[in-house]
Amino acid sequence: MLKNLKKIYSPNFSTPKRNLNMIKYLIIHYTGMLSENKAINRLTDVNSKVSCHYFIKKNGQIIILVPEKYISWHAGKSAWKNYKSLNRYSIGIEIQNPGHNNKYENFNSKQLDSTIKICKYLKKKYNIKSKNILGHSDISYERKKDPGEKFPWKLLAKKKLSIWHCIKTNELLFNRCKKVHKMEEKNFLLDLNKIGYLKASSPKSKKNLIIAFQRRFRPELVSGYIDKECLMIANNLRNA
Repeated sequence: MLKNLKKIYSPNFSTPKRNLNMIKYLIIHYTGMLSENKAINRLTDVNSKVSCHYFIKKNGQIIILVPEKYISWHAGKSAWKNYKSLNRYSIGIEIQNPGHNNKYENFNSKQLDSTIKICKYLKKKYNIKSKNILGHSDISYERKKDPGEKFPWKLLAKKKLSIWHCIKTNELLFNRCKKVHKMEEKNFLLDLNKIGYLKASSPKSKKNLIIAFQRRFRPELVSGYIDKECLMIANNLRNA
């Protein structure tokens, strides 16, 4: 049971109450706003039509904006595996961070402690699989960058709150920036679809897809280009 949570309820949610058995995913976001107060105001403004279930402040405090029994409006147009419009099936967690357009910064230790705490609690409560704890850019890679390459997915994986590959660092570095053949590129994209990513619909869409994958699983180099390192990681993860 989570304790000492602050409540600032948002009017931006769907009624009636959902069947809690529908909850299969946790989606992690950043606010993308410089001001924490402005971010909270936007998430609770009826005219913004956006919200989330939980908000994590810079000091690590967790705020409830929408009770879990209601569908909050955090994911927008989204897809993962056979699911579309993931608002219905997920709980949204917003973390205060200015984001890529506003001097993107590291998430601090208090925020990460709270993120781990709430993810552990929700994972156990709803029996959510580790592979179903995702970033907004995973499910909406055409439009979104959050939580971005500075979010420590590898740390969450160590806490069994995410998936991660099991390839040694020296193997990865040896294959970084090495070109791939056409068939390898095709297999890479098939592996991404197997992991859960929606298939790309155009060359621009494909680049956004590659970037989303790299932000999540190869944050040291987000290039938008497929190399042998990416190929190895995707293949290792496809059956995670």
